[in-house]
Formats: sequence, structure tokens, C-alpha cells
Amino acid sequence: MNTFYKKLKEKIRIYSNQQYLDGYIKREFLTDDGTAEIFLNIDKKDDLFDSYTVGVQTDIRKEIYDFIEEKSAMLGNQVPIRLNITGFNFNSHEQEMIKHILKEHFAIELYKIQQDYTNHRKKIFFLVCMGLLSFLMYILFSFITNSEFVLLIFSFISSFSIWEAMDSIIYTFSEIKYNREAITQNLLMNIEFVEKK
Repeated sequence: MNTFYKKLKEKIRIYSNQQYLDGYIKREFLTDDGTAEIFLNIDKKDDLFDSYTVGVQTDIRKEIYDFIEEKSAMLGNQVPIRLNITGFNFNSHEQEMIKHILKEHFAIELYKIQQDYTNHRKKIFFLVCMGLLSFLMYILFSFITNSEFVLLIFSFISSFSIWEAMDSIIYTFSEIKYNREAITQNLLMNIEFVEKK
């Protein structure tokens, strides 16, 4: 058991190292010009398109989006991506449709996360204003009244509002900003089709 624990610690030390991840990304993804290449192999059309969608509502399978997001998540948000679709020779109309569907998907995701971003900014502004106003009311009422209950209420509202605002700024807001950058990176991704020979 002791030997297993030592091996476990050693693997954690090796694979949680930033140099290992950087080396893996450089070896597996990056080209000489600094672009990251992701290869998506499609053997037949059914592997790409969602069988439940047709016509103008044709969509790509969820697994494809998951694959792209999983691969791009390892790269950091500052790296340009080229998605190479290989294995099946799509005609020019299908290629344009695939590019359009992918771009539209990430554009919609960006719109949704931008809405979250805007809503959180409003929430933070409201909480900060509420906190400052409650603090001013606390100071004002401390001169006007001796009521501990009233002062306690304003003290609680002020502390709670400022605490929630800081929590949103530090955790939720920064996570939304990071995810927004990741989605934008996927939206800006170049899509190329590598013909099967």
C-alpha cells in the first residue's frame, strides 16, 4: 500500500506540473505559427449531423461541440485555433453549411454568456449601492436613535450586500469572463476541410 501511495504522489507531481501541460500542448496541438490544430475525423455524414434535425434547422451532434470545447479548453483563451475536419469529403455546399452551423452555435453561446455577464454587472452594481446606502443609513441612524434593532438591520444589510458583491466579483464574475473568452476563441476558430485521398 505504501508503494502504491508513493507512485500515486509521484504521478500527481508529474502530471500536475505546468511544464508537462505546456509540453503536451506544444507537442500535440501547436504549429510553427502558434496556431493550435484540432483534428476532427468524420467517417460519414451521420457522424456529424444530429439525426433529429432537418432542413434549415439542421444541427451538429452535441458530441462534436463537446469534443471541440474539451480540446480548446486545454489551450488557454489566447491561442488561435484551426479545426481540421478529415475523413469524409463534404461538397462545397455542405462545407459552408457546417461552417455556418458551428459559427452560429458559438455565436448563440456567446450571446447567452454575454447576457449573464451583463446581468451580473447589474447585480454587483445594485449590491454595492445597497451596501453603501445601508452603511450611510447606519451612520445616520446611529446619531438619531438608540435602537439597537434598527442599527443591527442596517449593519446586516450593509455587510451582506458588500459580501455578496465581492463574492460575485471574485468568483462568479471572473468565471463568466473566462468562459466568455473561451467561447469567443471557438467562435473565431478557422475551419478547414482536409480531403480524403
